[in-house]
Amino acid sequence: MIKATLLIVDKNRNDQETLRLMLQDEVDQIISLTNPDRIFETLEKNDVDIVLLEMNFKAEINSGNEGLYWMKEISQYDNTISVIMITSTSDLELAVKAIRDGAADFILKPWDNNKLLAAIHMAWKLRLSRQETLILKKDNQYLKKEINKVSDKFVQGASPTMIKVINMVRKVAATDASVLITGESGTGKELVAREIHNQSKRSGELMVSVDVGSITESLFESELFGHVKGAFTDARDDRTGKFEMAHKGTLFLDEIGNLSLQSQAKLLSILQNRYVVRVGSNKHIPVDIRLICATNCDLIQLVMEGKFREDLLYRINTILIEVPPLRDRVDDIPILANYFLRVQSERYGKDAMKMNTHALEKLANHDWPGNVRELQHSIEKAVIMSESAVLKPSDFVFASSTRSALHTEFTLEEMEKKMIIEALKRHHDNLSIAAGKLGITRQTLYNKIRKYGLR
Repeated sequence: MIKATLLIVDKNRNDQETLRLMLQDEVDQIISLTNPDRIFETLEKNDVDIVLLEMNFKAEINSGNEGLYWMKEISQYDNTISVIMITSTSDLELAVKAIRDGAADFILKPWDNNKLLAAIHMAWKLRLSRQETLILKKDNQYLKKEINKVSDKFVQGASPTMIKVINMVRKVAATDASVLITGESGTGKELVAREIHNQSKRSGELMVSVDVGSITESLFESELFGHVKGAFTDARDDRTGKFEMAHKGTLFLDEIGNLSLQSQAKLLSILQNRYVVRVGSNKHIPVDIRLICATNCDLIQLVMEGKFREDLLYRINTILIEVPPLRDRVDDIPILANYFLRVQSERYGKDAMKMNTHALEKLANHDWPGNVRELQHSIEKAVIMSESAVLKPSDFVFASSTRSALHTEFTLEEMEKKMIIEALKRHHDNLSIAAGKLGITRQTLYNKIRKYGLR
């Protein structure tokens, strides 16, 4: 016996009784109806697994349309219920139509008992399979929502530079255009990427983030494209690559400027062909992804130096969004500081903490070389260490900065030297970016570096 509830819908009471006697030892419960209008009432009161459904209920009408109609109605009510169609009309075209429309099987009267029993058992397995698939689908949707949840929130701010970024995010999110996000470390490039994803039509799917700068050359293909079992020494199982994981969603490649030329060529090939081939396989796997990349490097300079492919730059740089450093969005510091204060107070189980005016002034006057990430960590440290409910300037201790140094007496040359040192440090010795931020040409910066003996 299978623990299934069977609903028989047949206008012929004799056929109903015959089916009941035959199947009473095969299924857990049997319900019978002569009128299909009572199907939904019965489904609402009982957890029906299988329906034996007559295809013709009106006299002298053998088209089967009634049965097909009710089968579709049952499917709309619960598409995991298995429906077996029963008819006295030997019409192959009708049988094909029923199966095509979703019937589990098609049985002709007078039925063969063994075939009917086999159909019942197959329909039960189909019901279980459909239920399992539905559960997996719901679990997958839940998993996607959980994965797409992040502890860090995109705090928009109110400064003109961030309003410009926010407007660009809104415009580009509605498209599938590739986006390149630039900016210093700690400015929140990944949060901008996630905001684009969340506002896009792909928001119900995954956003897969990859720090390509941390992937070794030997593992690049395996990580991004996947591999099959036995492809190399440690490939003990098949592995899905990041491109496949991001299918129908968004793929975020961080630190794209750190890719080797060899890896750049492989990446470009995938972006052009829109399919991946797992390492050790010949099978083409189509991928549909929205690509967002980020870097703190000057990719144009890297192209000029032969370290980055120009064709790849064009491929990833349909839309360019530059995230400003925190020192260029001072108006946002109080907004961000108070947000992080609320988050960290809650995280460490402290009553709602506040920050006095002088503390906010100190934060506004700091250079923030580590940008928003540094501000976040500074607030967290202050919340942990403070014994007061109100944070004061003394709760924040920073290394000397260029802006605070302006209040100390220096000669012009000393100040210029210090500013150059700070700019080079902040931009990881990238002369082009540092020169741009200092408002001078790259050659002028190079001359001053030689003048002050900084190289």
